[in-house]
Amino acid sequence: MLFKIGFRNFAPLNLIVTIVNRLKEYNIQFVGLEPGNHLFEFEVNDSFFECFEFSLIKHGNVHVKVDLEKMERMMVFTIALEGEVEVTCDRCTNEFYFPVSDTQRLIVKLGAEYMEESEDVVIIPETDYKFDLSTYIYEFIHLSLPARLLHPDDENGNSTCDPDMLRLLEKLTPTESIDPRWEALKNLKTDQ
Repeated sequence: MLFKIGFRNFAPLNLIVTIVNRLKEYNIQFVGLEPGNHLFEFEVNDSFFECFEFSLIKHGNVHVKVDLEKMERMMVFTIALEGEVEVTCDRCTNEFYFPVSDTQRLIVKLGAEYMEESEDVVIIPETDYKFDLSTYIYEFIHLSLPARLLHPDDENGNSTCDPDMLRLLEKLTPTESIDPRWEALKNLKTDQ
């Protein structure tokens, strides 16, 4: 009896091609550009975030300005982001739009093979003629978010989180009782 074992990709080929085509607009063709500064502008929206499978951000509108300073064997990308993205509040778990604004710098050098020298320096093969900024734009947008995402307060300083969730959190928050042994330590003087 003959058994045939087949291997299958989890993502259909047409899906992979579609994602690559959607991100193609974020490629900068640097061969043929004169040395000096060149300005590029991109709009990042929901279809951009759909291309990244495990993205924390699913919706957003971000305007991206890229200033490329091209030199003989190196390029310096200054990437400025401005817009808003939909995130999940860490307190009440509701979605809300959070403003993003940031400027990052990325240095790309030409070398023998691809290598990340540091978090902001990349070496690409000399045979490359274009550079894909999509993953860097994606990362820079995420890096512009604070570690803790909360609904902004209103003009009176009150939280704009879901009031029902705030009441539930207040009800479930344990009352703080301090162990009397620790309370006695507060009375010790440490200054001499």
